[in-house]
Amino acid sequence: MTDKLESPGVPAPDTNEVPEVSPLIPLRDLVVFPYLVAPISVGRPGSIQALDEAIETNRKVVLLSQRDSKIESPGPADLFQIGTLSIILRMARLENEVRVLAQGLTRVRIKKYLQEDDYFKVEIEEIVEDKSTNNTVHALMKTVTEQFKRCATMGKNISQEMLMAADGIEEPGMLADMVATNLDLSVAEKQEILETIIPEARLKKVVGFLAKELDVLAISSKIQNQAQVELGKAHREYVLREQLKAIQKELGEGDEKGQEIEEFREKIDESLMPDEVRDKAEKELKRLERMHPDSAESSVVRTYLDWLTCLPWNLSTQDNLDIIHVQKILDEDHYGLDKIKERLLEYLSVKKIKPSMKGPILCFIGPPGTGKTSLGMSIARAIGRKFVRSSLGGIRDEAEIRGHRRTYVGALPGRILQSIRDAGSDNPVFMLDEIDKLGSDFRGDPSAAMLEVLDPEQNITFSDHYLEVPFNLSKVMFIATANLPDTIPPPLYDRIEVINLSSYTEREKVEIARRHLFPKQLENHGLYPKQMKITRTGYQEIVRGYTREAGVRNLERTIATLCMWLPGLHGRPSAAKSCMSKRDRCPERAA
Repeated sequence: MTDKLESPGVPAPDTNEVPEVSPLIPLRDLVVFPYLVAPISVGRPGSIQALDEAIETNRKVVLLSQRDSKIESPGPADLFQIGTLSIILRMARLENEVRVLAQGLTRVRIKKYLQEDDYFKVEIEEIVEDKSTNNTVHALMKTVTEQFKRCATMGKNISQEMLMAADGIEEPGMLADMVATNLDLSVAEKQEILETIIPEARLKKVVGFLAKELDVLAISSKIQNQAQVELGKAHREYVLREQLKAIQKELGEGDEKGQEIEEFREKIDESLMPDEVRDKAEKELKRLERMHPDSAESSVVRTYLDWLTCLPWNLSTQDNLDIIHVQKILDEDHYGLDKIKERLLEYLSVKKIKPSMKGPILCFIGPPGTGKTSLGMSIARAIGRKFVRSSLGGIRDEAEIRGHRRTYVGALPGRILQSIRDAGSDNPVFMLDEIDKLGSDFRGDPSAAMLEVLDPEQNITFSDHYLEVPFNLSKVMFIATANLPDTIPPPLYDRIEVINLSSYTEREKVEIARRHLFPKQLENHGLYPKQMKITRTGYQEIVRGYTREAGVRNLERTIATLCMWLPGLHGRPSAAKSCMSKRDRCPERAA
């Protein structure tokens, strides 16, 4: 590393002399003001040549800022018109750049570019500013000095020497330049101050920038104070918690309880529960921390927190809205039922266009054995949702739907939220079996509680008596089943879309037996298709002679009987023959 400025052969320059022609160095992201010292890194070849010429002549060079710092090789149009004539105080050559310490002398205006090829050489003229003062200028200088000191007291990184220098400056322009150098301003804002020739106007601009700086510092200080308060509170809680752990350890009750509290806290943080529910869970967790682990109340709170953290808050499965795929799955699982399949495809087509659409409350009404429940399972498989089922037959207690109050011993949520938790998602296909068999007595009316569950306008904030926080059921696709529409309560009947399933024809029963029932019973009895085969005439004979029903349950039992008494199976070769004898042709014997 060499320093040419310390060579004895270089004479000391006259700082008051302003040359007519001078080399120019473009600066990126930097504005140099008069009278102030600035470190500069010079790396571009043209800038190094301009620097070398300045060292060989009078050590003076024009430092001019670029309009866009991203331009690697700027031209005259890319540079501002007003810069600072500076003197090179020190220079150190490194491997890939030259470090320079320069001091601004005076403002200059570029009159003409004399050379642009290797490096810039320009013709300049000095800008002489008025240094006279008046009462307004004195007031502005006092305001600038006071605001500058306030910035230092509010956390701005300003050295004590700089503050003392601000007090000793008597020239208004120099004070404005010095303060502007120490503010967090952009290149354009600093260039705006540099190009302001009148000192009074320059001071006014600096006062405006100081006001913005003070506002930013005030907001930053407020944020830091809040952060320190929160940090102090968190530290205090940490210390108290550690002391509590030490006390509990001495009492022999701290390890398991502390581990359980941390597990609950992690579950609450990892869950996607809404803010209202999170506040409730954290409040109950703080109660649990203050309780003795063996108290009865802690067991109640522990169970409650377990339910809150296990529910699938905002955890949904992705719907498969491919209409062709859904239709293929439905056709694979069920023969016929064209009306139901068409209605489901219509719903999915609309939901594909508008995902926020609320699903219909379908209700399959038909005789037993017509495939109502299995159709719900098929719908869930087709659209890629979880499937849960709850039988409502014989329910007379309203708490079975809404849950029990936590004041009761052994209180639990209702069947709705229990099934939602088992599903693990907040948008399953929920099958409500036997909705026409809901009862009522002195414990309440379950059918009235079902109104909130099935009403799309109310189930967004479904409230369970046990949880006492709202749960969104609007994403659930409810499907109800019933044998007769007459026993369904009218208000409940008004909220469902009824789809009737009539009895199967002989042809449909034959196809259902051939495609679904017979392969299923072969698998259930451990048989291979080669071991047993039933012709279409055989299916027709079974349907006509052994089953007299609307559904296919008795038909499936008859096919199971045939598979069970296959000739040669279990050492009873005559069983199948006797099973199909004419004297056994009645539904009761066939069953």
